[in-house]
Amino acid sequence: MNELQLYWRYIRLHFLTELQYGGWPLNIVVMIIRVAADPLDAVLLVDRFGGIGGMTGSQILFVYAMAVSAFGLAELFGRGFDVFPHLVRGGDFDRFLLRPRSLYVQTATVRFHLNRLPRAIGMTAIAVVLILGQGVFFGPVEIALFLLALIGGALTYTGQFLISSVIAIFTIQSFDWIDIFTNGSYQVAKVPLSLLPDWLRRTFTYVMPMFLFCYFPSASICRWDEPYALGFLALPAGVAVLGFSSLLWKFGVRHYKSTGS
Repeated sequence: MNELQLYWRYIRLHFLTELQYGGWPLNIVVMIIRVAADPLDAVLLVDRFGGIGGMTGSQILFVYAMAVSAFGLAELFGRGFDVFPHLVRGGDFDRFLLRPRSLYVQTATVRFHLNRLPRAIGMTAIAVVLILGQGVFFGPVEIALFLLALIGGALTYTGQFLISSVIAIFTIQSFDWIDIFTNGSYQVAKVPLSLLPDWLRRTFTYVMPMFLFCYFPSASICRWDEPYALGFLALPAGVAVLGFSSLLWKFGVRHYKSTGS
């Protein structure tokens, strides 16, 4: 409980600090435009042909919105792991080790960007609007599916951030290829699952289980032709990824060596 209180205290301080910058409203407007414009290429192309791979433009946008919403939540509250290589190279992580507080809390709260808020809130709102626009009954079960998918997705992305941090402990730098499973992964959600190559579909179902928290919950909520039970795997998958990455994190911390000055 003390660590949780400390976590929210860090977040609150970062939030108040961001508000001191006079240009924060403009940053939020820019992020809103970026979030809204990003999926337009796929949606406009699909609508031009009336559908592709058995999915309409609104259905593809719904799946994409679920993926981006989950990423936005993880990015908002765990962004510190994404800049972890800088902490290692600068020796800041050495100071964290000297403090009698959770390394996870200290690292996760190093960064908090207010302009990331529109990504999480905006895409979540778009997903809800798309559900209602398809005439789907949005009852208690559907709401539970929706929330579990977002939580499971946020846990999955947080786990991916952790894994990238563990790699940085040993390499003292970040690798751009890890972005395939973090910042770039949700771009795959723009393509209907049936049109993806088998290796890519399996990678983002079993290795980085993105489709378990964006496509299959969407299929269950909207009653698409997919096994209904698969929609409930988002949270277990997220817990599994975060649990595995936490074990790697502990292993990496035990073998951490200071980079010196």
